[in-house]
Amino acid sequence: MNGLRDGFRERLARASRQEQFLSVVTREEAIARFRAAVPHRPLQPEPVALADTLGRVLAADIASVVDVPPFDRALVDGFAIRSSDSRSATAAAPVRLRLNPEILACGVAPRLAVTSGTATPIATGGVLPRGADAVVMVEATDFVPEEDAIDLAEAASPGRFIGTAGSDMAQGETVLRRGTLVTAREIGMLAACGLASLDVVRRPRVAVLSTGDELVAPGQALPPGHIYDSNGAIVAASVRENGGEPVPFGIVADNEAALEAAIRAALETCDLVVLSGGTSKGAGDVSHRILSRLGQPGILVHGVALKPGKPLCLAAVGSKGVVVLPGFPTSAMFTFHDSVVPLVRAMAGLPERDQEIVSATVAARAPSELGRTEFVMASLSHGPDGLVALPLAKGSGSVTAFSQADGFFAIPAERPALDAGDAVTVIRLGAGSRLPDLTIVGSHCTGLDLVVGRLAEKGVVTRTIWVGSAGGLAALRRRECDVAAMHLFDPESGRYNAPLLLPGMELAEGWRRLQGVVFRPGDARFEGRPAGDAVRAATADPDGVMVNRNTGSGTRLLVDGLLGGARPPGFWNQPRSHNAVAAAVRQGRADWGVAIESVARAYGLGFLPLTEEHYDLALWSDRRDEPAIAALMAVLREPATRAGLAQLGFRDAAIP
Repeated sequence: MNGLRDGFRERLARASRQEQFLSVVTREEAIARFRAAVPHRPLQPEPVALADTLGRVLAADIASVVDVPPFDRALVDGFAIRSSDSRSATAAAPVRLRLNPEILACGVAPRLAVTSGTATPIATGGVLPRGADAVVMVEATDFVPEEDAIDLAEAASPGRFIGTAGSDMAQGETVLRRGTLVTAREIGMLAACGLASLDVVRRPRVAVLSTGDELVAPGQALPPGHIYDSNGAIVAASVRENGGEPVPFGIVADNEAALEAAIRAALETCDLVVLSGGTSKGAGDVSHRILSRLGQPGILVHGVALKPGKPLCLAAVGSKGVVVLPGFPTSAMFTFHDSVVPLVRAMAGLPERDQEIVSATVAARAPSELGRTEFVMASLSHGPDGLVALPLAKGSGSVTAFSQADGFFAIPAERPALDAGDAVTVIRLGAGSRLPDLTIVGSHCTGLDLVVGRLAEKGVVTRTIWVGSAGGLAALRRRECDVAAMHLFDPESGRYNAPLLLPGMELAEGWRRLQGVVFRPGDARFEGRPAGDAVRAATADPDGVMVNRNTGSGTRLLVDGLLGGARPPGFWNQPRSHNAVAAAVRQGRADWGVAIESVARAYGLGFLPLTEEHYDLALWSDRRDEPAIAALMAVLREPATRAGLAQLGFRDAAIP
């Protein structure tokens, strides 16, 4: 143990001596340096079987080696004739043609020529026989069985219903160009040309390493103080999504020798090396020292005037890029998509990624740090005058932020903030993906998770943003969301929610849920005592620690009432969900907090009831008939929904 502490102290001392962020540069300068040192161009070609070319990029122009179709063919079921024989044909005076003794089905080579006064039966796609220059449909003829002939009732011009050889693709014609992305359509064309294999741009092999003593691979047991490695998985998936071949090198501890060996091995076998973690100031910061001795040109950038993503490190060894992403997931993904994706796509021969851009107004003030370009993730909803961008409060450590955001907008380095109502350009995440049909803002509840899941089964895409009951009601008042989820008690009327609505708003009754004090089973300060007495005992204990809730939440109002102005240890720990409160108590970071009974039960905690509150959904009355809101109202009334809520421990509002 002493050796471990000594090693940690040495790493801290070394970190304090290092030149942290060698020279912070602008985002534009960082990208320019990286592009100058690492070629952003397609890799060399490789031959690939036709079946394996899907999603690949052609390395050369493709010319057809055959005519497509390779012969003149019939476009309808009918008879091959000489058009000159049909010139006088009318319904009143049809022309009689003798049938040749063969039928030209698909794949049958003609044996007999069509001579004057004859016709040959032919199927769609059949080879046109010698002498014929037109095909007439069966419907334009009458069969004369006694003479084995047909009567033709209309004239046919030369070339009628004939597909000529090479009319689709001619031999020697360039049919696909270099740089074309192969989809199912292109594979069909290539197969029609008879090509079994072709040259495509080689996929870049991208080494993916995660660094950090605290990381554990998904599927393994999670020791205290550790986290699962999500960056490695999402980086690998993003590499594949952008035309690369991820090569997982796994998790490497904050050990300089081990990390250097892993990076050198990756450089030997891969075209690009991407690490996550090990860029910020701290004991685990070893990657920049390794990069400085791997070869020229070495470190290009270590520190970018960007938020999130300031610790980004860009380097090159020879012409191979080495990128060290920040460890926090949101920072890692922003910088990966900004700096690495263009290189991966260029090496794979793909064009720059299409970005869907929409205009919106900012829903709430978004502060920023002067001197750093800040990217703010946002959810989009439909406001009265167009799209509204609701900044998401989750920070760079959030794993879910990317999945919950519809896009992001930039706050320029010279702006200290964007104000509510400011116009912004939002770059969509997952271009072409569907915007939510319904945006619900307010207080989280596992019961609402169930409702949203049932909406999804009916094809309604719902975005939920948890800012607390008061925040949700404020967003609804500004018409920045469709529905506010709330449980706010009005002390003047003694009622929940309804007295706080503006004229023109209405409530959709939700359900009743028990709020109470949660604690670890066996804690004598709480076990078997009334909630109020237990809280007084806990706050009187100098070693007692609470976990609070965020300002504006309905639960926070309940907590404030319990404390009566007291500020015990843990008061300023203010997470945004019942689950976070329960997790803090279960893990021993706090001794008590206030959460709903269903969450306490899920976390195996003790529960002392405080009050049964009303969890309802508020909306504007003039929008209740809109399809998504109407679907929500219908789901709330469904017996299966009420049964599911009951199983979660919630009481139906209609039951006294």
